[in-house]
Amino acid sequence: MTPVVLPEIRTQAASALSHVNPSDKVNAVLGLAVDGPVDPAAVLTPRVGRPDKPRLVHPREVPTRGVGDDTGRGMLLHALAHIEFNAINLALDLVVRFAGQPVDFYREWLQVAREEAYHHTLLCERLADYGVAYGDYPAHDGLWQMAEKTAGSLMARLALVPRLLEARGLDVSPAIRDKLKSAGDLHSAQVLDIILRDEIGHVAIGNRWFNVQCQHQGLEPVAAFEQLLAQYSAPAPRSPFNYPARRDAGFSELELAWLHQIELAQQ
Repeated sequence: MTPVVLPEIRTQAASALSHVNPSDKVNAVLGLAVDGPVDPAAVLTPRVGRPDKPRLVHPREVPTRGVGDDTGRGMLLHALAHIEFNAINLALDLVVRFAGQPVDFYREWLQVAREEAYHHTLLCERLADYGVAYGDYPAHDGLWQMAEKTAGSLMARLALVPRLLEARGLDVSPAIRDKLKSAGDLHSAQVLDIILRDEIGHVAIGNRWFNVQCQHQGLEPVAAFEQLLAQYSAPAPRSPFNYPARRDAGFSELELAWLHQIELAQQ
């Protein structure tokens, strides 16, 4: 019997990343063979496929309404679906862009991409129940803009995307879930529970590999993070913080104490 030869996973990731159509990208990601062979030394050029819609606008121009009616809930779910679509590209870009990392680095971020694709699918299914499709509303591009700013530094990417912007999701998800539940949308609230559970793991992966980078460079993580915030003009972490979720995601007690000082200063 001829053995099955799995394709090299970073090349697979590059192909999935290039898809423009969201459904095609999701299907490509969900079909990735995470356990395939890895070539860490390959130097690949990321080509990031992004659809024409949603129209990208300044964050202040993104339409919002309360979740008390179907339109408001649809707008909220659309914003979340956009975040998850960007998160697919972010995870794939880490796999493709940064050569020379341990094999586990690529396998873990590829699994993250698969879970982000699953989240995007769940949210798009909820949007369909509200008569909305991904792309129907404008969205902002803050998450991907930070990815572009940090394209030349793995340490900066890990610090300012999973550990800063995506970690923000750990802080705000419970309140969003509670609003949806109070509005009677129990199905969407359950989707938010799934996303929060998985995102804790994603931020933990970002934390772990950031700490690896710090160890290799002889840097103290909190000081390195503060320096990168300043160097890249990144937004400071915003309170309130979900300390239990952040602890589960691998933030050290020193980091949590640092965040608590930020929280006190912002009150």
